Amino acid sequence: MPPGNPMMWILIGCEVLVFGLGLLYFAVLRNLDPAGFLAGQSELDRLAGTINTAVLLTSGLFAALAVAAREHGRRTRARALLTLAGLLGLVFLGIKADEYAIEIGNGHGLSEPGFFMLYFLITGFHALHVVFGLVVLAIAGIWDDLETIETATSFWHMVDLIWVMIFPCLYLMR
Repeated sequence: MPPGNPMMWILIGCEVLVFGLGLLYFAVLRNLDPAGFLAGQSELDRLAGTINTAVLLTSGLFAALAVAAREHGRRTRARALLTLAGLLGLVFLGIKADEYAIEIGNGHGLSEPGFFMLYFLITGFHALHVVFGLVVLAIAGIWDDLETIETATSFWHMVDLIWVMIFPCLYLMR
C-alpha cells in the first residue's frame, strides 16, 4: 500500500497523466517545427533550469527526511524539515518568476504560438502545482500526524517528478 491517503494517489496519477499528455503534445509540435522549437529552447536559461532542478530535488529530500523524522516521533524535526522543503519551493518559484520576467521582457508570452506558448503553459501549470504543494506542506506542518505528512510529501514528490520530466524536454532535448 502506498504511503499517505489513497485519494492523493488517484490525484497524483491524474496529474502525471495530464502532464504526460502536455509533454506529448509538446513533442508532436516540436516535430512539426524543429527549427522554431530549437530557437526557443536556445533562449532559455539552462543554468536557471538546472538550479531549479537541484532546488526541487533537495526540497524532496527534506520532505522525505520529514517523513522519517515523524516515523521516529521527532515532530519538531519533521516540522523543520517540512519548512525547509517549503522554503526551497519558494526559491524555485522565485527563480521561475525571474525566468518569466526575462522571457516576457524579450517579447515572449502565451499569445506567441509554438515553443513559448507551450513553455509558459507547461511551466506555469507546474508552478501552480508548486504553490498548491506549498499549501499542502504547510497543512502537514500544522496537522503533523504521519499519514498527513506522508500524503503531503507524496504530492510534493510528484511535483519533483513532473519537473524532472519537464526540464529535459523544454531545456535540454535537441
